[in-house]
Amino acid sequence: NIWGLEIQYQQCDQYDIIDKHTQSGLELVEKYVKFVKERTEIEQNYAKQLRNLTKKYNPKRGCKEEQECRFSNHQSFLDILNEMNDYAGQRELIAENMMMNICIELTKYLQELKMERKTHLSEAKKVQQSLESTYKQLDSSKKRFEREWREADKAAQYAEKTDQDINATKADVEKAKQQANMRTHIAEECKNDYAAQLQKYNKEQSQFYFSDMPLIFNKLQDMDERRVRKLAQGYVLFSDTEKHVMPIIGKCLEGVTKAGTNVNERNDSIALIEQYKSGFERPGDLDFEDYSQGINRASSDSSLGTVGTPKGPLELLGFLSSFGKTDKLTPERIIPTVTEDFGHLPLEQRRKWLQQKLDDIGKELQKEVEEVEALEKMKDVYEKNPQMGDPASLCPQINQTAQNMERLRGKLNKYESWLTEAGRRGDSIYRSHSNNNGSTHEPYSPDGTNSEEGTPDPSQAIYAEFDDDFEEVEEEELVAPIGQCTAMYNFPGASEGTITMQEGEVLSVVEEDKGDGWTRVRRVNGSEGYIPTSYVSISLSK
Repeated sequence: NIWGLEIQYQQCDQYDIIDKHTQSGLELVEKYVKFVKERTEIEQNYAKQLRNLTKKYNPKRGCKEEQECRFSNHQSFLDILNEMNDYAGQRELIAENMMMNICIELTKYLQELKMERKTHLSEAKKVQQSLESTYKQLDSSKKRFEREWREADKAAQYAEKTDQDINATKADVEKAKQQANMRTHIAEECKNDYAAQLQKYNKEQSQFYFSDMPLIFNKLQDMDERRVRKLAQGYVLFSDTEKHVMPIIGKCLEGVTKAGTNVNERNDSIALIEQYKSGFERPGDLDFEDYSQGINRASSDSSLGTVGTPKGPLELLGFLSSFGKTDKLTPERIIPTVTEDFGHLPLEQRRKWLQQKLDDIGKELQKEVEEVEALEKMKDVYEKNPQMGDPASLCPQINQTAQNMERLRGKLNKYESWLTEAGRRGDSIYRSHSNNNGSTHEPYSPDGTNSEEGTPDPSQAIYAEFDDDFEEVEEEELVAPIGQCTAMYNFPGASEGTITMQEGEVLSVVEEDKGDGWTRVRRVNGSEGYIPTSYVSISLSK
């Protein structure tokens, strides 16, 4: 059906209906655009909150949480945060696509429709005004014809009355007849003009009702249908925009599920053991001390009654578990001499520190190699272009860099040999331990004999690790404490780098236990040193 044929135009009623209907359609488009804009704002705020949430729970670089990411449950949580960050990106993409494909497109199309509608309504106004103007001319012609016909009729009656009057002169009669004829002629002219105006109006009215207005209504109908079709496409895009990113969102959610299934509690336990295991065997049985024979308890090396050594259950005796807790033994045995080959550390810790040292030396060596290559290239440029510089001026730098490289290569070979030795020694110890069902043995050297420089006696607490530049650190500005600790036992601090401690004393924690069983603390007077971690109760600041 077509508006121009089905909707009959009567006065201004139908025109007003079309006007209001098309205006209502444009207002609906505006309302939908506003709705989609508010939806995009919700999506953007949601994505922003998700990003802030993931950023809040992501560990900062170098913090303790980042170091724990080697455990699967910690790494899976980071994977979930990454997936949620990607998920937030997809929500932002939804908002962006809705804004571009719906809001901006419909707003642009709406402006075109408004201009088109205004043009059509303006045409309708023109033809309506033209018809009204023609009708006014017709009405004026009709009224003039009516007026002139009355005057002619009156003139005719007066002439007839004058002709029958016996007292009227011949001149009066002739004059009355001439007047009647003139009025009749004018009336005939008005009649013809009225007939012409009527014919013109009827023709224009027919054109208006059967051609002009139906054509305009049809244009408005076509415009409105295009508006409806475009709006329907916007409705579909509202759904399709989100459907388009649903596969990617699904992958994000699958990533979250995968992160949960990747958690392996057994591997996490093994990772913790590998990180903190000492390489020592468990201590052997203690000898019986027969006081009835007058044995001096204080002189016994295996006695646990020395001042400062805690008494209690097995874990307070410093039982060396696979999680790296240290033995609590007599003060004179706590800290051996710090050596360059890290021989004072437990076997696993020694390997770790030797490997770290190798990595550091390797990085330094690589820098020196890159520097000497750059110097050689510069020297070559100087030789080809003497005006740029003197090649001989680079020789001292090249020689110094070459010496540094030789020195670093020597250190690299030295630490590699120590690491190889630590590996052989560890294999010997673990093989001996496995063949004898867990019984304690003296550590073996690579040639099979007892080694005095090998792994220390398992009854000694040898979890002491100090940096070579400890004295330089003491001269630097004091670092802020990270918590406090309370001593549970006395500690004499007889060895170098340690600090004395009395039971119940409160100290400031300066550096956490790095897995070697020692914590760095500071007294109120500013003196600092290391104490056994298992001797204190620690409370760190958050």
